[in-house]
Amino acid sequence: MTKKDLLTPIGITIGFAMVMFGIMSNAGFGGVASFIQISSIVIVLGGLAAALLVNFNMSEVKLTFRVTKEAFKKTDMNLRELISLFVRLSERARREGLLALEAELEEVEDPFIKKGILLAIDGIEPEVINDIMKAELAAVEERHQRGRAIIEKAGEYAPAWGMIGTLIGLVLMLSSLSTPETLGPKMAVALLTTFYGTLLANLVFIPMASKLENKTDQEIFMKQIIIEGVIGVQSGQNPKILEEKLSAFLSEDDKKLAEREEQEELLGETANEA
Repeated sequence: MTKKDLLTPIGITIGFAMVMFGIMSNAGFGGVASFIQISSIVIVLGGLAAALLVNFNMSEVKLTFRVTKEAFKKTDMNLRELISLFVRLSERARREGLLALEAELEEVEDPFIKKGILLAIDGIEPEVINDIMKAELAAVEERHQRGRAIIEKAGEYAPAWGMIGTLIGLVLMLSSLSTPETLGPKMAVALLTTFYGTLLANLVFIPMASKLENKTDQEIFMKQIIIEGVIGVQSGQNPKILEEKLSAFLSEDDKKLAEREEQEELLGETANEA
C-alpha cells in the first residue's frame, strides 16, 4: 500500500525554516530582502536546467517529475505479513497442489508475487524461476538508478552553477572598483548564487537522491524475499521450514515481536483448554 511520505516535505520545510531563522536572527525581517536576488536565482536554476538537458535525453528528463514524486511516497512493507502469505501458499500447495494457488492470487496485489506464483503453477523449474525473477530484479534496479541519476546530477551541478554566478558577480565587481560604494552590494549578489546552489544541492537534490536510493534498496530486499518464497512454494518445501528460512530476513525487533505474539497465542490456547 502506497501512502504519502510526510518526512520528505517536513525535512525540506525544517531546513528552509532553519535558514530563515539564521537570516532573521541576525538581520531581522528586513534582512530577508537582501537574500532575494532574481538574477542569481535565474543563473542557478537556468544553468542547472541547461546542464541537465545537455547531460540527459528527453525521455530521461521526462522521468524527473515522476521520480521526484516517489520521494514523497512510502510503501508499507510488512515482512511478517509477506512470510505469512508464503506459508499459507505453501500449505495449500502441499495439500491441494500448485494449481489451487490460482484462487489465492485473487487476493494478492503485488504483481511480482503474482508473476512468481504463476511461473510456479506453470511447472517452471525452480532454477529457471530464480533466473527469470532475478533478471526482472536487475531491470527494476537499473530503471530506478536511471531515474535517480538526474536528481543526483542536479545535486552535483547546482553548487557549480552557484560558483559560476559568483564568478560573474566578482568580475562585475572588479570592473567597478572606481565606485567603492557599489562593491558591497555587488559582492553580496555574487555570493548569493553560491548560497542558492549549495542550499538546493544539500537540502533538496542530494538528500532526495539518497532517499530514492534507500527506497530502491528496500524494494530489492523485499523482492529477494519474494523470490525465496516462490521457489520454496514451487519446490514443495515444508511450510515450517519455509517460515524459518524467510524469518532469517526479519530484523531482531521483528523476531522478538513475532516470538512474543507466538507466546501470547500459546498462552491463550492453554487458557481456553483450561
